[in-house]
Amino acid sequence: MRRETKTKLKRWGVLTAKIVLALLVLLAAGYFIFRGMILEKVIAKIKEKTQTEYDATFSVKEARFRGLAGIDLTDVALVPNNADSLFKVSSIKADVNIMKLLVGSVQLEDLELRDGFIQLVKKDSIKNFDAFIKNKKDAAEVEVVTDNKKDYARKTYRILSRLLNLVPTDMKLTNLSLRINDNGKKAEVNLQELQLQDEQLETSIRVKTDTFAQRWRIKGMADPRDRKADLKFFNLDTGAIRVPYLDERYNLKAGFDSIRVNLSNLEMDGGELHVDGFASIAGLRINHKKIASKDVYINKARFDYNFLFGPDFIRIDSTSTGTLDKLKFHPFVEYSIAQDTTYALQIDIPKMKAQDFIESLPKGLFSHFEGMVAEGSFDYHLDFKYNKNKPRDIVLNSTLNKDGLKILKYGEADLAKINGNFTYRAIENGRPQRPISVGSGPNYTPLSQITPLLRHAVLTSEDPSFFSHKGFISEAFKQSIIKNIKTKKFARGGSTISMQLVKNVFLTREKTLSRKLEEILLVYVLENQRISSKERMLEVYFNIIEWGPNVYGITEAARFYFQKHPSELNLKECLFLASIIPSPKRFMWQFDDQGELRTAYSRHQERLTRLMFQRGLLHTEDTLYQIKKLLISGPARSYIKVRDEVELVKPDPEMDEFDF
Repeated sequence: MRRETKTKLKRWGVLTAKIVLALLVLLAAGYFIFRGMILEKVIAKIKEKTQTEYDATFSVKEARFRGLAGIDLTDVALVPNNADSLFKVSSIKADVNIMKLLVGSVQLEDLELRDGFIQLVKKDSIKNFDAFIKNKKDAAEVEVVTDNKKDYARKTYRILSRLLNLVPTDMKLTNLSLRINDNGKKAEVNLQELQLQDEQLETSIRVKTDTFAQRWRIKGMADPRDRKADLKFFNLDTGAIRVPYLDERYNLKAGFDSIRVNLSNLEMDGGELHVDGFASIAGLRINHKKIASKDVYINKARFDYNFLFGPDFIRIDSTSTGTLDKLKFHPFVEYSIAQDTTYALQIDIPKMKAQDFIESLPKGLFSHFEGMVAEGSFDYHLDFKYNKNKPRDIVLNSTLNKDGLKILKYGEADLAKINGNFTYRAIENGRPQRPISVGSGPNYTPLSQITPLLRHAVLTSEDPSFFSHKGFISEAFKQSIIKNIKTKKFARGGSTISMQLVKNVFLTREKTLSRKLEEILLVYVLENQRISSKERMLEVYFNIIEWGPNVYGITEAARFYFQKHPSELNLKECLFLASIIPSPKRFMWQFDDQGELRTAYSRHQERLTRLMFQRGLLHTEDTLYQIKKLLISGPARSYIKVRDEVELVKPDPEMDEFDF
C-alpha cells in the first residue's frame, strides 16, 4: 500500500514538473514572440504621454532586443515643441536582470551609452525644461492630501532602491555632455569616459565655460547591489577645481582641491531606514558678497553622517560628527510630524582648547580674529526646539562651560581701544565718513553729563536689560526666530546695545554672514572678558551712533534737533530721540504737515513713558512742567514739510544734510 502511494506521489511529482516546465517554455516562447510588440507599445505610450503632458516629442530611430534580456536603442531624443532639444543619445545598450523583471522590478546589469547630451537652455524667460518641472500649486495640493499617509522611511528606501537598481554593475559611458546656456552664460561638462567594472569606477571629465577649462576625475569603489560606495573627486590640472556656471549666474566663485563621498550602510531595520557614511572636502574656497568681503577658505572639513528616516520623522543622529580642522562637533537635527510639525537642533562641542578653536575658524570669515591668542579650554551645547503649532513654546538654550578661558592677545579688532581716546569713522555705502573724536573734543559728552531721562528712554526702547545681560538676550532671540520663521525672511534681528556698539566701532555695515558671525563672537569676548565697564560702553554708544543725516553722537543730535546740550533735554525730547534710533534718517516722517507728531508715533512715546513708570525709571515730578508739544527748533526743522509755515524757517530745497 505504501509502495503504491509512493509511486502515485512520484507520478504526480513528475507530472507537476512537466506542467511547470511546459508553462515556463510557453512563457519563454511568449516572451520571445511578443516582446518586440510589447517594446513597441511601451515606446508608443511614452511618446503619447510626452506629447500630451509635456508638449514634447520623444523619438527612437530603432529599438530591438538583443539576446535574452538585452535592449538596444539608437538615436533616442527628447525635444520640447518650439524649443531646443533637451536630450539626445546616439546609442543605448542595456541588459536587465531577467529574474527581477519577472517579479516586476527593473534592475540593470550592464549599460553602455555613447555620444549624447542633456542641455538646459534659457532664452529670456523661456526654458526648454519648463514643462518637466512640476507645477508648485499642484505639488502643494498633493502634499495636503497625502500629509497623513507619509512614511518617510519606506518612501525614501523605495526611491533609493529604484535608483540603485538603475545603476548597473557594469557600465561604460562615452562622450556624454551636460550643457547649460542661460541667456548666453554657457557651461559644458563633458563625460569623456566613465567605466564601472568589478566594483571599480573611473572617469575622465572635461569642463569648459566662458571663463575657464579644466580636466576632472572621479575614482573609487561603487557597488550598487551591496549599496556601498567610496568615491574621490579631484582635478587633473594644477589648481583647485572650479565650480562652473555659479560664478556667472550668481556671482559665486567656488572651488576645492578634492571631495570624497562614502556610503557604508543603507538598510531598513524595524521600520526605520539607516543611511551611514562620510563626506569630506579639502581646500574649499568661496567668494560671494553675501558671505564675506574676501575669499573664505576652509583647509579641510569632514562630516561622518548617520541619517535616520522613520515613519514620521527625518533625523541626523547625534552619533554624527562634524570636523573643521581641529574643531569637532556632534549635531542632532530632526524634522518630525509625529504629533505636531516640530523642528529640533542640538549642537555639542566636546571640551577643546580655545586656541584650537580660533585656528579652526574659516579664513576670511572671521578676519578680526586672525592673530588672536587664547589660553584655556571650553565645551559648548546648543538646544533648539520649535513647534509650528505652538511657536511661543520655543526652546533656545545655549551653554558655554569655560575652564581657564582667557584672551591673551587680540586680533585685528583691538577691543581694548574702547577704553581710551580713538577716532571713529562710520561707513556709509562702503565709504568712510568724517572722523568723530571719541573720548575728547567739543562734540563728546561724558555719560555723567547726559540727562538720565535720555539714558532711561534709550535703554527702555533699545535694551532694557543692558546692565544685567552678557551681550545677548535669550528672549529677544526667541522672538526674532519666531517672527523670521513666520515671515520666511530675516524680518527681526534682536540686537542689544552691546551688539550695536561692536557693529559700529569694530565692524562695517555690510550685510554679510561674516559680519554677523564676527559680531556675535566679538560681543561675547567684549562682555565676558570684562574688557570694558557697562557705563563706558553706554557712553561710547551715545557718542558714536547715528541720530540723523550726517549727525553722529548725542552732542550733535541735541543741537541738530533742539539747539540744546544733552544735559538740558526734557522728557518729550528724550523720548523722541530714543524712538528714531532704528531709522534716524527717516525721522521727518514722524511728523504731519502741521509739524505735529503723527498719532502712531505719539502713542509709541506714551507706551515708552508707561514702561518707564512701571520700571521705576520715572517719577511724577519728572513729567511736571513738561511741555505737551514736541518742538523741533534746530536745523532738523528744515527737513519737516510744514504747510503755510510763517514763523519757522522755510526748508532749503538744496540742503540734503546738516554739516557740522
